[in-house]
Amino acid sequence: MDNNKSNFFNRIRNSDVYFSFKKSPTAIVSSIILAIIFFCSFFVELVVPYNPFDPSSLSLMEAFTPPSWTEDGLSKFILGTDGQGRDMLSTILYGSRISLIVGFSAIIFSLVLGVALGLTAGYFGGKYEMFVMRLTDVQLTVPSILMALLVDGIARGIISREMHDEMAIYVLIFAIGISEWPQFARVSRAATLVEKNKDYVAASTIIGVSNLVVMFKHILPNIMRPILVIGTIGLALAILAEATLSFLGVGVPPTTPSLGTLIRLGNDFLFSGEWWITFFPAIFLVILAFSINLLGDWMRDTLNPKLKK
Repeated sequence: MDNNKSNFFNRIRNSDVYFSFKKSPTAIVSSIILAIIFFCSFFVELVVPYNPFDPSSLSLMEAFTPPSWTEDGLSKFILGTDGQGRDMLSTILYGSRISLIVGFSAIIFSLVLGVALGLTAGYFGGKYEMFVMRLTDVQLTVPSILMALLVDGIARGIISREMHDEMAIYVLIFAIGISEWPQFARVSRAATLVEKNKDYVAASTIIGVSNLVVMFKHILPNIMRPILVIGTIGLALAILAEATLSFLGVGVPPTTPSLGTLIRLGNDFLFSGEWWITFFPAIFLVILAFSINLLGDWMRDTLNPKLKK
């Protein structure tokens, strides 16, 4: 068992990806930033002393307290408080957890749906391939945010009003995921068209291996590189889509603060002098999306065999 672990880590240390990672300051810095954000978001109870969901910890007398380094700031509220007396640092970290959960769930849903449709379309071809590709072409003509708004509106019309708040996150995940799957379908279909003409696929077919095994056991692992790159960049887009929908008031409810909800609530006080309520969630969102995009750009360059010398 120990030998297997050591061999596994040795293969990682000797891989081209690890070598490229060590030589890329951008990838290292973005990875460190993302690791800190993920840890602080998912283990927020260990990081900050305040829980914005606990009414007993809130005080309206401390509402609109500016950041600690300003003249009227308090040292216990580093980034100030919002209109309900909630600590902004705690609220941002709790909100980022919601945004990350929605983003990860939506991109996994769109990846599974898009890869399944693209892989089968590229492998079987014919009218089924034509139908899937025309469906992706039609959806790509509609901006993803408008598609998400449309799906969200239809879902809210179907679900009873009493269930809106309980189902809001699931509807949001479905709306973002269903609007992002065409890019995965197009990439996986193109890669499958290349792979299915190779000798290992023909050999598997000759010995009687089923189509499902050929597609998902043999072809799928060989087309995962471009899919992982698109998935990484798509994660940033999904988080931004969640923030946009929440800012427009059709995302998560105000009782479940995400980054977009915090920016929308703070926008009401932007011109009254309480700038920190909007500024800090917006900066946090920019840093999060920018770090993911930088890591995705590094993965694109590293996993592209045409760029290897």
